[in-house]
Order: sequence, then C-alpha cells, then structure tokens
Amino acid sequence: MENNEKIKQADFTNNQATKLTRKQQVIQLLKFIAFSLSAGVWQILTFELLYNWTSCLPWWPSYLISIVISVVWNFTFNRKYTFKSASNVPFAMLLVIVYYAMFIPVSVFGGNALEASGWNGTLVTLLMMLLNFGTEYLWDRFVVFNDNLISKMLNHHKNQTQAAQSNEIAPNDITKDRND
Repeated sequence: MENNEKIKQADFTNNQATKLTRKQQVIQLLKFIAFSLSAGVWQILTFELLYNWTSCLPWWPSYLISIVISVVWNFTFNRKYTFKSASNVPFAMLLVIVYYAMFIPVSVFGGNALEASGWNGTLVTLLMMLLNFGTEYLWDRFVVFNDNLISKMLNHHKNQTQAAQSNEIAPNDITKDRND
C-alpha cells in the first residue's frame, strides 16, 4: 500500500491528473494551513507596522499593502509545496488575481466600514484574514491548482483563438470581393 501511495504522489508532483488519497488530502490541507499561517504572520506584522506602530496610514491602505505581501508569499509556497503545481504558472497567477479582484474590494470596503464604526483595526484585519483563508483554500484547491480544469480552460482558449483566426478574412479576399 505504501508503494501505491508513492506512485500516486509521484504522479501528483508531475502534474498528472490523479485522485489524492485521504491521507494526501489531509497533508495538503495541513501544509496549506501552515503556509497560510506564515503568510498571516507577514500580513499582521506589515499591517501592525503601518497602522498601529507608525500610524502613518489609515486602516484600508495598511490592510491593502499587507494583504498583497501575504498573497505573494502564500501563492509562492502553496504552488511549490502544497499543491506541487508547476503547470502554467502565469495562468495560475491570473486565476489568483481573479480571486483577489473579487475578495479585496469586498474586504477593503467592508473592513473599512467596520473600522470606521468603531471596531478595532487589528480585529477587523484578523476577521478578514479568516474569511480569506477559508475562501482562498477552496479557490486554490478546486480552481487554481486543479490541473484538469486548467488544461480544459487553456484548450478551450486555444480552440477559440484558432477558430477566430480561421474565420478572419484575409486581406487578399477583401480586394478580390471589391473587384467582383
């Protein structure tokens, strides 16, 4: 059985579509938690430095800067060690940007409203970090680092691009139609 798990893990690291064992899923979740905690440390330290210790920025820019630092850290380590995905890093980054294009405005406006209404800024940041942790894990696990889905999306885009190119009218065809 141990040999079977090693084969599945080898397939997983080579980005082939395999189903993870229960044990591998638990290990993957624990790694995600560990790297998210380390990213959270960076985020809270950056936030505290900008918001509370230096008091140079209001809540929302302090939070925004700190979450960007956290995202870069978390993406790098989770891609390499948690999900072991090396397939199409630029596309994976694009999908992470899509997630954060939705999450950051909601968390910035919502968090800023909570802080402005009297909530403690650090507490609001921790609340947003917990919300981010839960939703990002689901997004990363089932979308960003899902090699089957990525392959389908890229193939669909490739097919659409090829179809669009084959439907374009060549410049010679336009002059030929004018002369007829």
